Amino acid sequence: MFENITATSGSYLDRMGLFEFTHQKSPYTINKKEESGRFIPITIIKNSTEQSKFITDMIPLLHLPANKTDAIKYTIGELLRNVLEHSGSTDGAIVAAQYYKKSNTIRIGICDGGIGIKKSLQHYWASRSKTDIEAIKWAMVPGISGTTRKEGGTEDNAGAGLFFIKSIAQVARNYFMIYSGSGIYKLLLHDKRIEKPRLHPDPDDDRHSERDDAPYFQGTLVAIDLSLENKSEFTHLLSAIREVYGKAVRDRKRKKYKEPKFI
Repeated sequence: MFENITATSGSYLDRMGLFEFTHQKSPYTINKKEESGRFIPITIIKNSTEQSKFITDMIPLLHLPANKTDAIKYTIGELLRNVLEHSGSTDGAIVAAQYYKKSNTIRIGICDGGIGIKKSLQHYWASRSKTDIEAIKWAMVPGISGTTRKEGGTEDNAGAGLFFIKSIAQVARNYFMIYSGSGIYKLLLHDKRIEKPRLHPDPDDDRHSERDDAPYFQGTLVAIDLSLENKSEFTHLLSAIREVYGKAVRDRKRKKYKEPKFI
């Protein structure tokens, strides 16, 4: 399975726990203390108790000040919750993270082997999830949840998670990608001359690349980079995103009620 891996890549994958995760003996000898406190090895999360413990235990391992961790805790918490509540995976979520001191950035990857975004939406939103990429984009629209057709979701599932996380990456001009089935959606970085990138409720309006012919991936993968250069307080950022979210849901409800009804 790992025949073509270079020594450098192999040592890194060993440190991240790939060989242990796949129950294979590693051909590499490494110092397990190397880069201690800078990465979270591949970990499986199967329930909300493990999720809470993982987030609590993860932060000290990264050796970051408390004011730099709010976005990390929020992002990982939301992505893990999405997997546990919507993926249908019996194996839980698989998560790994790496902190890069030079760029002051943390890279996070979370995936599952569940039913995928398209299938999770088809019960209530079949007309909006005919293809994988269509389903991915619809899942990022504010107020859309796979658990209800109600605009704005429910108290427990407000359809906010993916929109908020995409928006966090967008404002900070960070990498963000979703891969599910044969669909891939990737944000393109904004021009740094634009002081504040505009948040769009419709993911089609964001600068992005997409494809619907990628090699089929059973389940869902989300990758995001978070810059820890805190130019604005995270609470203020969430408030701004929440305002866009609320307006988008209200506007869509008004539009829906204005549509003619034929008896």
